[in-house]
Amino acid sequence: MAGGLGTKTMTSIFKSVPGIKKGLSSPLQHINEEVDRLTQYPGKLMHYEEEPALKLAQKINKIIANNSTAAGMLQDIAQVLGIAFKVDCCCLVTVKGEASGEEITGNWCAQEYSGLQRSNEIFSLEQLDLPVVQCACEPTFEDISTIQNSLAIGCQSLPLPIKAVLAITTRFGNNTNGVINLIKSQQHTWSESEKHLLKSVESVCAIAFSQVVQAELIASQQQYLQLCARHQNLIKQLTLLSRSNLELNQMLQLAIASTAESLGADRGLLILLKYADPLFRTLPKRQIPKAKATLVGEWAKTAESFNSSKLDSQENSFWISECGLCQRVFSESSKSIILNDYIDRNDIQAAPVFGLEQLPAMLLMPLENQGKILGFMVLQQAEPRIWQAAELNVMEMVCAQISNVIIQTQTLRQVQMLVDERTAQLQRSLDVQAKLYEKQRQYVEQLRELNELKDEFLSNMSDRLRYPLTNMRMAIRILRQPGITLERQAKYLDILEEECSKEINLINDLLTLQKLETHQERPQFETIDLNTRIQEIAASFEKKLIDKGLSIHFDLPNQALELQTELESFDRILQELLTNAGKFSERDTVVQLQVEHQIIQQVDRVIIRVINIGNGISEEEATYIFDKFRRGKGRWIPGTGLGLALVQSLVQHLNGEIAVESIPIENTNLSKICFTLTLPQFSDESKSYSESD
Repeated sequence: MAGGLGTKTMTSIFKSVPGIKKGLSSPLQHINEEVDRLTQYPGKLMHYEEEPALKLAQKINKIIANNSTAAGMLQDIAQVLGIAFKVDCCCLVTVKGEASGEEITGNWCAQEYSGLQRSNEIFSLEQLDLPVVQCACEPTFEDISTIQNSLAIGCQSLPLPIKAVLAITTRFGNNTNGVINLIKSQQHTWSESEKHLLKSVESVCAIAFSQVVQAELIASQQQYLQLCARHQNLIKQLTLLSRSNLELNQMLQLAIASTAESLGADRGLLILLKYADPLFRTLPKRQIPKAKATLVGEWAKTAESFNSSKLDSQENSFWISECGLCQRVFSESSKSIILNDYIDRNDIQAAPVFGLEQLPAMLLMPLENQGKILGFMVLQQAEPRIWQAAELNVMEMVCAQISNVIIQTQTLRQVQMLVDERTAQLQRSLDVQAKLYEKQRQYVEQLRELNELKDEFLSNMSDRLRYPLTNMRMAIRILRQPGITLERQAKYLDILEEECSKEINLINDLLTLQKLETHQERPQFETIDLNTRIQEIAASFEKKLIDKGLSIHFDLPNQALELQTELESFDRILQELLTNAGKFSERDTVVQLQVEHQIIQQVDRVIIRVINIGNGISEEEATYIFDKFRRGKGRWIPGTGLGLALVQSLVQHLNGEIAVESIPIENTNLSKICFTLTLPQFSDESKSYSESD
């Protein structure tokens, strides 16, 4: 057919397309008569059509060259065509194809229709008896369908009734890429010259449609590239974040903020699970665990967005058994739970933390690692939203990365705890070893000292035992000599008796010291007059002290002072202290004996001080001065080293205490040496001063 289709044929074709009830209507007889009429004047027709077509094509080319936007290009071309063909409206619609996306429309209306509201007559074309839609060239069935779709898409918003349409499909590269619709609001019969003119600009319009589709394709690709760049930047940020030294909660907060912002969500949530039974995480799915979910990270697009901080802090945690939405992750095989709109899904039971009433569109994806669900990442939208496949892929990568970060952090934390525990154990072991080493060193030092003491003791004892025996042996040999006088006999007998007494006293001291250390006997207390007893003991030493140029000064209480003590032990203590003072005092000095009564911790005490002036006692010597067989370094005065050890044992036997203090005297090399003896006044130490009175 030359110009159009018959009414019956076109009507049957158009009935297959919703919204358009009548098809392309151009009687075959009318087309043939119009062709015959035009062929009678070929010269005039060609001359009439060539010039307008050329000018029109030039205008369209100029629009294509100068216009930068796709919508503006179609709008300007529609205006040029509408004015050139003197129609009420011109509608240009691109055809959706493999390379192009959605259809793009460009409309132009005459000035008298620009302020009118949209007309609904497009939906009642079947009521018209006259032909409505005609093609500028012989259409195929594909062209008919394309024209129908373009009218349904491009003419819905037109403000005028549609009474006549002249349409043509444009082809570029053997593919249909657009439709031109010339529309009149009154019934009109399209002439062959109009059809020929429209057909003549078809190729240049096809170029325009191709330009528009390419521009839209480039724009969509640029948008896609920007989206990919944002997604790549997100993955890069998360990778750098996973390598940082931030705490886990800080990393999760930054991760959900970056993800939600990059994917254009209104709100993002990160929820971690804590299983009541840790072994459940290794069990297969389709079982609802006994686990508690806790919100650990949240991001909101604006301050007005829903924020779970408005909720009670207890509502930020919930049990999985109370949230049907989370249960679907365990019961279904899908990797994510997608809600495009929650409004019509009242059958879903969701925890209050999600706030689906305000944010109905949701994408919930589990944080999974080796089959173990660690938690959920949630993106929410206030408006209904369809989540694209690329967004789901990015979300899966983000969840996988976050899951790895959680596992790595937990593993590092466990390793760090193990390292800390092992380090602490090693430190304790080293401390124990150090203490053992120190004790061993002390034991070795003590053994060395004991060995030295033993050697010194043996040397001392051998001298102290051998010297009297030697003197006794010498005295016995002299006594056996014939002709010895009685005077010499008496002298050597005295020596023999004196040396024998020394030997006996030494042995007795050793036995006494051993007996005191084993606590074999309890002290036998008796009451003495302390002032009198001290003067008696000091008087027995007066001759020895005077021979060394020493004198005794007494500082005794004015009134008589009683003391309950063991007389033998008390006498021996005072004798040893006076003996020690006589040995180590500087010549022509005074030995002081001070006595006083004190109440210490509600117990009556007697304080006796023996003070002499001599070479000072160092701090080191003071630590072992009361030890057995120990003598001060550099002290060459003869002795066994048992005197002060025996004093300390006797003092402890009497429940008392003894201490030594060496105070240097200014501008001299001497010191004031004070032995302080503290004894309970009464045998019963618990007896208070008031009771004694």
